[in-house]
Amino acid sequence: MDRRHFLRTAALAPVLAPVLSTEHTRAPDWAKLRRGLSGTLVLPGDSGYGSARRLFNPVFDRIRPRGVAYCAGPADVARCLAFVRANGLPVTARSGGHSYAGWSTGTGLVVDVSRMNKVGYADGRATVGAGAKLIDVYSTLARHRVGVPAGTCPTVGVGGLALGGGIGVLSRKYGLTCDTLESVRIVTADGRVLDCDERNHPDLFWACRGGGGGNFGVAVSFTFRTHATSDLNVFFLRWTWAKAAAALAAWQEWAPAAPDELWSTLHLTRDPGGPEVRITGVHLGGKAELDRLLAPVVARIGRPASRTVYRTSYLQAMKVMGGCSSLTVDQCHPSPHGRLGRAAFAAKSHLAYRPLTPDGVRALVAEVSRPGPHSVLFDAMGGAVARVRPDATAFPHRAALYSVQYYQEGNDRAWLRRIQSAMAPHFGEHAYVNYIDPDLRNWRTAYYGANAARLAQVKAAYDPSRLFRLPQGV
Repeated sequence: MDRRHFLRTAALAPVLAPVLSTEHTRAPDWAKLRRGLSGTLVLPGDSGYGSARRLFNPVFDRIRPRGVAYCAGPADVARCLAFVRANGLPVTARSGGHSYAGWSTGTGLVVDVSRMNKVGYADGRATVGAGAKLIDVYSTLARHRVGVPAGTCPTVGVGGLALGGGIGVLSRKYGLTCDTLESVRIVTADGRVLDCDERNHPDLFWACRGGGGGNFGVAVSFTFRTHATSDLNVFFLRWTWAKAAAALAAWQEWAPAAPDELWSTLHLTRDPGGPEVRITGVHLGGKAELDRLLAPVVARIGRPASRTVYRTSYLQAMKVMGGCSSLTVDQCHPSPHGRLGRAAFAAKSHLAYRPLTPDGVRALVAEVSRPGPHSVLFDAMGGAVARVRPDATAFPHRAALYSVQYYQEGNDRAWLRRIQSAMAPHFGEHAYVNYIDPDLRNWRTAYYGANAARLAQVKAAYDPSRLFRLPQGV
């Protein structure tokens, strides 16, 4: 099961820069910034510039930042922010470079935290650099037989994942990534390095738990509460396309209501290999119990064309879900050091607060049935996610039954716009900030719901001059 096929994500949109103040007339002294950094500054003309400016998605290769600073620590980040303030430059924070809209880069200075990637563990707590790749978090913590609930893509940066909430494979059991976040160290627009938790800068800490990356400062490290890990079951069920409507109707009633120990995802895929229906997932428990839990949904859909269930280690299960099960941990990294390549995709999302009606099921299946390399992924929520109040963190979608991700290969957004428009009457206007969508007009409400007003207050308190300016910035 190559999960990467479904996780190559981005969205084509222009990167907007803030208007430069007319008071900055002298050319920035890039050489001075370079001398002041412990890390590395890469400028146009430098040998490493071509790779330094690239994101996960090659659609955004046209964007040419004026500099990329690989920061060695918080002090480097503070120097970079002082530099852009003094010179009136746009600034962009980058962790893993997976922003769907390409907003991990820009036309000014990119503050890259990927070298702040250490993962440590002690006394039930994981300390994770904001630039750590997800595969390294999983693999390092697995040595201690613990984990943090997180996503699937092995090359995503932890910074963006956690700041936007973090829907993942074991969220139904252990909550979102941000639910296990106990503190975050962040460099604010004025250069302060703040350690935020429930007692220190609690409003900023609240905003960093679902308010989205790049809004309030540059996060440099996180402390997470961990959970114990053990072997678990992974399962793959596949049906022919004729079962698409039945599978969607059955899965949406079954998956969000399953015991917390069971997480699943439904994929409806249309590509040159032919249309396909898959239910994939993981289960914490015995195989007999999993068989019992799968029986109702299989009975409703019908006998699958293929069925695979096996028990494996926690780390191997995360690799399976991430599409690199046959690779070593080192190989589950981006090339040239690893074997995972880049991919051009465009994407949109919804969050389902109620099951689709029969008309909604028919509408969605009809849209996926159209020709083209595209797919829709449904990830089950509920469980521990739903037992947190919508205003307890900045992530508001606690009542959602499942997330919906629409993907299309390449950068043509026509089908994406069509299916999202067709499904909006059924799903409403809820969307996930980590699947950021440059087409959304009502993005504040879609991403943040009733939490938008408090997020704006936090922004005004910690970045009153709006140094950090995303096109959909708080």
